[in-house]
Amino acid sequence: MYLGVLGRLPLAVARALLAALRGRLGALCWSLAPLSLPLPLPGWRRVSAPSPAAPAGPRREREWDDAFPTPTSVNYHFTRQCNYKCGFCFHTAKTSFVLPLEEAKRGLAMLKEAGMEKINFSGGEPFLQDRGEFVGRLVQFCKQELKLPSVSIVSNGSLIRERWFKKYGEYLDILAISCDSFDENVNVLIGRGQGKKNHVENLHKLRQWCREYAVAFKINSVINRFNVEEDMNEQIKALNPVRWKVFQCLLIEGENSGEDALREAEKFVISDEDFEQFLDRHKDISCLVPESNQKMRDSYLILDEYMRFLNCRNGRKEPSKSILDVGIEAAIKFSGFDEKMFLRRGGKYVWSKADMKLDW
Repeated sequence: MYLGVLGRLPLAVARALLAALRGRLGALCWSLAPLSLPLPLPGWRRVSAPSPAAPAGPRREREWDDAFPTPTSVNYHFTRQCNYKCGFCFHTAKTSFVLPLEEAKRGLAMLKEAGMEKINFSGGEPFLQDRGEFVGRLVQFCKQELKLPSVSIVSNGSLIRERWFKKYGEYLDILAISCDSFDENVNVLIGRGQGKKNHVENLHKLRQWCREYAVAFKINSVINRFNVEEDMNEQIKALNPVRWKVFQCLLIEGENSGEDALREAEKFVISDEDFEQFLDRHKDISCLVPESNQKMRDSYLILDEYMRFLNCRNGRKEPSKSILDVGIEAAIKFSGFDEKMFLRRGGKYVWSKADMKLDW
């Protein structure tokens, strides 16, 4: 009956209806998960780990060799569009594409089935799409339907309004705000200037909303040529984030470096020694989490706007096929993800606000 109806509809409408049906099926599978029914999601094939009791030999070795990493923590850059023009940005606005909501949900359900525990929504700027409604609905889906232990967002904070917290704050574990300097003139030089808006003042307002709506507050800073000499001790201690992630400015060919790039980040680059000196100046901050270029390249699972894993090992972003087309197992093999490095850099931590002892 449904096929007959679809056959009479315009192609674009039929495709949209099929996407919605697939999304509904994914949600249904997860609602039945507690019953332990064998309901694999579309595009996903269950692979059983070899039994410890299985006999040794070539077959067992092949099974282990074919093992693929678990997507425990995934960074989903669902949009490349941004209202800032940070000179060192390594995920630039090459397209305006955003997946339909139900297709994004289908992919997220597949990731949960494969072992995902934490999802981080990023961009671009996540709050640009539908004034934050798109990311809000994804956050709610991941927490309410998929029941993920941790759901987080990375944002520049400029477009977040209190009404968003009122509607979606209960579903969000961590909000990470990018702040590279507490000197507004430096923020303008970097590309975070927004006319009369003050990036630092807005940061303090967001910090207060996170307290009021029980969302863990995090700060991300990219250390570069314009802020490497800055002393941020006093300001970071006053804001008291649960984590202060400090990145070394990274070059990615085709993104912020090279002929095809939309940014020229070479003038922002600092040496390893410069980065270490910045870290040493802030060593007394307990929430400091440093990340050098080497740690960043292969210890993150990154999905782009098409839900393709991005392999950054060779200094550029090389995409896999979309998980929506080939499934998690086939796509993740080309991600370049180093699971051991992920654990070594402390990628897994107390990331659910239900487990955090915080003074909201």
